Amino acid sequence: MKLLRGDGPLIRVGHRGAAALAPENTLRSFEAALACGVDAIEFDVLDLAAGPLVLAHSNDLAEVSHGAAAGRLEDRSLDELREVAPELLTLDEGLAFLAGHEVGLHVDLKLTTRLDEVADALAEHRLSGRSVVSSFHLASLAAFAVRAPQTPIAFTYPEDRYGVSRRRALQPAIRLGTLALRRALVTRIPAMIERAGVAALMLHHAVVSAAAVQRAHAAGTAVWAWTVDDPAELARLEAAGVDAVISNDPRLFAQETGSVEADPVSREDREFFSPEKL
Repeated sequence: MKLLRGDGPLIRVGHRGAAALAPENTLRSFEAALACGVDAIEFDVLDLAAGPLVLAHSNDLAEVSHGAAAGRLEDRSLDELREVAPELLTLDEGLAFLAGHEVGLHVDLKLTTRLDEVADALAEHRLSGRSVVSSFHLASLAAFAVRAPQTPIAFTYPEDRYGVSRRRALQPAIRLGTLALRRALVTRIPAMIERAGVAALMLHHAVVSAAAVQRAHAAGTAVWAWTVDDPAELARLEAAGVDAVISNDPRLFAQETGSVEADPVSREDREFFSPEKL
């Protein structure tokens, strides 16, 4: 799996397939991303309490069913879930589809158990070598690495534990917090990489700076930025030297973005996250 761009072009990654173009984490979304010519497809893996691993971002049934039902995924069987979310994929189904296409896989873990099943599924479909596995949870990454040392792991940062970024009334404080976190991150990069033992950092776009990218690259670690749907922000991140950008709408990569300074304050810097204590 190529993580560092080197002298090559930006690595283009579709978020949950192409979430802006089709229902996320579905075959339609994957097909839309492939039609846009992405280099890799990101998707989420979640476990059902009494069922298979599935491709879903959270246990919120309203999110997965697009408002058709409420409750939690883990409280229902796969058959029950498919009554309200007919396009819900199992991990095996998703991997079987992606195995037939020349594309990288970004597997984002939304579970902290059954990691051996994720590793074994990638191996079964011969996808271990063209995948990268990410998580906010360091212990999960460490456990996965033991099971599948041939597959690179990546630490996702930061985590919005309390949903603060969705509270509109807090937007002024959110902006200030994000910018402060961006500045503080630069000094934390070496320790973060050393403790996590990862090949890549998956950083929210608002906390990325050219200085942070340079620190990561000095350690031989890639920087992938999520989730970017704005042309100006894409241009800023390219100028900052990131290796990959993850977007809900991969058509973004075909747009002319022009040149910008390496680290201006973006109008997209509106999200605040609680820092992970490393």
